[in-house]
Amino acid sequence: MPRRHLHVTAAADTPLRAALRALRTELEIPEAFPPAVIVEAERAAREPNLPEHDATDIPFFTIDPPASRDLDQAMHLARRADGGYRVHYAIADVAAFVVPGGAIDAEAHRRVTTLYLPDGKVPLHPAVLSEGAASLLPGNTAPALLWRLDLDAEGRVVTTDVRRALVRSRAKLDYAGAQAQIDGGTAEEPLALLPYVGRLREALEIERGGVSLNVPEQEVVEADGSYTLAYRAPHPVDGWNAQISLLTGMAAADLMIAAGTGILRTLPPAPDGAVARLRLSAKALGIDWPHHVSYAALIRGLDPHDGRHAAFLQDATALLRGSDYTPFTGGHVPPLAVHAAVADEYTHCTAPLRRLVDRYAGELCLAAVAGTAPPEWVLGALDGLPKEMAKGTKLANTAERESVDIVEEALLSNRVGETFESVVIDVKEHEPDVGTVHLEEPAVIGRVLADGAPLPLGDRLRVRLTQADPGRAKVQFAPA
Repeated sequence: MPRRHLHVTAAADTPLRAALRALRTELEIPEAFPPAVIVEAERAAREPNLPEHDATDIPFFTIDPPASRDLDQAMHLARRADGGYRVHYAIADVAAFVVPGGAIDAEAHRRVTTLYLPDGKVPLHPAVLSEGAASLLPGNTAPALLWRLDLDAEGRVVTTDVRRALVRSRAKLDYAGAQAQIDGGTAEEPLALLPYVGRLREALEIERGGVSLNVPEQEVVEADGSYTLAYRAPHPVDGWNAQISLLTGMAAADLMIAAGTGILRTLPPAPDGAVARLRLSAKALGIDWPHHVSYAALIRGLDPHDGRHAAFLQDATALLRGSDYTPFTGGHVPPLAVHAAVADEYTHCTAPLRRLVDRYAGELCLAAVAGTAPPEWVLGALDGLPKEMAKGTKLANTAERESVDIVEEALLSNRVGETFESVVIDVKEHEPDVGTVHLEEPAVIGRVLADGAPLPLGDRLRVRLTQADPGRAKVQFAPA
C-alpha cells in the first residue's frame, strides 16, 4: 500500500525534477513503447473486436481527476420499481484490442501496472488505446464489459450480469464538480442517485466490518525557489464512487467462486503488534481511540481535513500490507479467500487500462456468467499472475517510496539545522535508537537517529533536521 499520493507542480529544470529523472533511470522504469507495440496498438485502435450488443443508449458518466484520460469505468444509476437500484457499470474492454501473445500483450506483462509518479505517469498501454480508442471518454463509442448489478432497497446485490457491449459515456465529471452538483441540488438523476447508493453500500461495509481509508492526496508546488506541501482531503463523492468499484469487485469474486475458477485479491488480518503501534501513534497525535472502539470504527470517524487525522490516515495504511493475488481452479477456493479491509471476497476487475490482472479477471467473469470454460490464454496465465503482479507492484511501491523521499528532500533542503515538532511512529526492534518520525508541519515522514538513546515510540519528540538533498541525501533527523 503506497504511503501517499503525490503530484508535483514545478518547472522542468529544478533539482527536484532532475532527481526524479535520475530515479527513473536507476529503477529502469520503462518509458517509450517499442515500435512493434505502437504499430500493433494503432492497428488495434482502428480495427478492434467489437461486440454485438449495443448499449450506447445508456447515458453513462465518469468521475475521475480533471486531467485523466485513461478512463476505465463509467456508470449509470437508476431506481427499480421495487424500491431498489440498478447499477450499470461499464469497464473498458482491453481484450477487444489486445491479441494474446502479441506485442501489446507481451509489453503489458513486462510493465504490469501504470506507474503514477510525482512528475508524470508511465502507462501500461500505449496512449492510442489507454487515452484513446479503449478509454471511456465522453462521446467515444467503445467496447466494454457491461456489468448490471440490481440492488434491493438496502443496497444488497439481488442479481448480477456481465456481458460485452458497446457503450458511450455522455459526461466526464471530476470529484469537486460532481460534489458541487450534488451539494447544490443540480445533479441529474443518474448522478443524484450516487449518494443514496454510496451511503447504502457504506452502511453494509460497516455491517460486515470493512474499512475504506480516505487517505488525503498531497501536492508539492514550487514557489520562489522553495517548495510547499499540503494535504488535499477527498470529497464524500470519492468514497461513493469507490463503493461502486468495490461492489463490482465483490460481485466478480462471487461469480468466480461459484464457477470454481478465478483469481482473488486477498489480505490477511493485521497482526496485533501493528495495531498496538498504531494505537501509540494515535495517542501521540491526540486522537482518542478507546479500547472498545475497533480500528474500522475509528477510521470512519476521522476527518481528513484535520492535519492530525490526515497524518494518522497515512500511518494507518501500514495495516493494509500483505495483500496478494490468489488464483484457484477446479472449485478449490483457497482457505484465505477474504480481503481483510473489504471484509469479504473481492477481486480487482475494474481498472484493466491500468492494471494487468483486471483483463484476466474480466474474462473469468464473462465465462462464469456464460457457463463456459475461460479462454485458454487466461487459464494458461493464471498461476503466473500473482508473481507478475507482485513484481510490478514492488516496482510501483519502490518508485513511489523513493519519489516521496526525493520530494521531501527537496521540500526541506534549505532547512537543514532547523527544529521541528514530531511524533515517533516507528522504532527498530533491535536498534531502539533508530526510528521514524512524522513531522507535525510540514507533513513529512523521515528517519531519526538518537545516537544510543532509546526512542520513545508513540511520543512527541522535538527533532533537528541533519540532512536533506534531493537524490543525494535522504531526510534524516536527530533529537533536538
